[in-house]
Parts: sequence; structure tokens; C-alpha cells
Amino acid sequence: MKKFLFADLDDTLFQTFGKCGAHRDAPDALQPAAYYKDGSICSYTTPAQRSFLALLQDGMTMIPTTARDLDGLRRVHLPFDSYAVINYGGVVLEPGGAVDRPWLEGVRTAMHTALPGLLELAAHINAHGARTGYAGRARMIEDIGTPFFLVVKDPDKLSERLAPLEEHVVRPWIADGNRDYAVHRNGNNLAILPKALDKAHAVAHITARLKAEHGEIVTFGMGDSRSDARFMAACDYAIIPRGTQLAGVTVGAL
Repeated sequence: MKKFLFADLDDTLFQTFGKCGAHRDAPDALQPAAYYKDGSICSYTTPAQRSFLALLQDGMTMIPTTARDLDGLRRVHLPFDSYAVINYGGVVLEPGGAVDRPWLEGVRTAMHTALPGLLELAAHINAHGARTGYAGRARMIEDIGTPFFLVVKDPDKLSERLAPLEEHVVRPWIADGNRDYAVHRNGNNLAILPKALDKAHAVAHITARLKAEHGEIVTFGMGDSRSDARFMAACDYAIIPRGTQLAGVTVGAL
């Protein structure tokens, strides 16, 4: 059987220098994996991650499954040559990089329905900032002419500041008749997504196409955060990196 790994990228296959743990004291052991728009290094792989990637390349096909947009994916310098899932599942890329247009058109319909709610919540978040002096602002993430979700990042990268915003603004708004949206916080990233936007939906779509092409296959899912759990559960096996948010509420909690 052919084997396919649906893998999240950031904090799963690589991470920023500040998250490289003991390897920060031996930077020669790190290798660049992703870059900012200005060409400077964003993230690195550790020796263990490179060993894992080498293992993957021996008989397994890796499919990026990420919240990154198209430009962000292009700034990742790892060997991908199959499908890709970006924008939390809003966009599927064909082998070779072309956009799966029928998939995108279906998602666009759902995002059009969800957009008024996202704009309303963005206004609430920004009004909260103006009222309290908090500098974090809601930003709409758009790609390929389509708005997908909101994200708020603390300007000083103090992730604990996002907790009051989630508790006192975002979750009450969701509870007050907006249950078609979900909130996800991991580190310095607070995202609010329409529930119609889900990596798991895109993984199921690609898996069906792969089975039509190859017959029975084996699928693996790998991710670091709670939001990855749904697409990982759609796969035959799940892989969770040590020390991650998802590990902390699953295998690391035992």
C-alpha cells in the first residue's frame, strides 16, 4: 500500500529559533527551513526533525496540512511534491501547485456566508482594544481572493495577554448565537474560524482522491496543536511531537 503523511508545518516539522530548546546553545545543529518575506530566516529544523524527514522520504509521501497561505507555503524550503492543504483547509493544491478550483469554489460559498459574522467579531475585538488600551487587533486572513478567518497576535508576543480577550470577548460572542464559529489559541496566536473551515474536510477530500487513484492506502496525520486533532483523527494513524500543545492534552497528560 502507498503511504501518505498529512503533516502540519509550524511547530511540527520546524519551529522558530526561540522554540528550539537546548539546540539554541548549539546553533550549528540547526538548519533553516522557512523564511520571512524579507528573506531572513523564520524557522529551523533540529537534527531529530531532519532524521524524521529522511525517514518519511523512504517510501512515504508528505502532504503539508497547514494554516499558512500560498505565499507562506512557498517560503518553506522542504521537499513537497504532492497535494497540499493551506489556509486551514480553505485551499487545496494539486500536485504541481495548481489550485483545486472546484474545492475552492465550494469553500468560497461557505466563507461568503461566514464573512458577516467575522466582520462583526473583528469590530468587537478592536472596540475592546480601543476601550482597554490593548494593542492587539483582529486581522482578516485572505488568500486567492477569499477571506478565511480572523487572527489576533499580541504585539509584544506575550501570549498570556490573549487569554482575557478570548475569555471576555470571543467566547461570549460565540455563545451568543454564533456557534458556527470556533476559537483556537496556541502560543501567540488566537484564531477564530468558521466551522466550515477545517483541515479535516480537506484531508478527507484528498484521501478520497488518493484512494480513487491508488486503491487502498495508509494515511498518517501529524500535528502539534488541538486544532490539528480533527484531521489527525481522520487518518489511520496519528503522530504527535513531544512537548507540544496537543501532546500536553493527550499522551503527555498520562
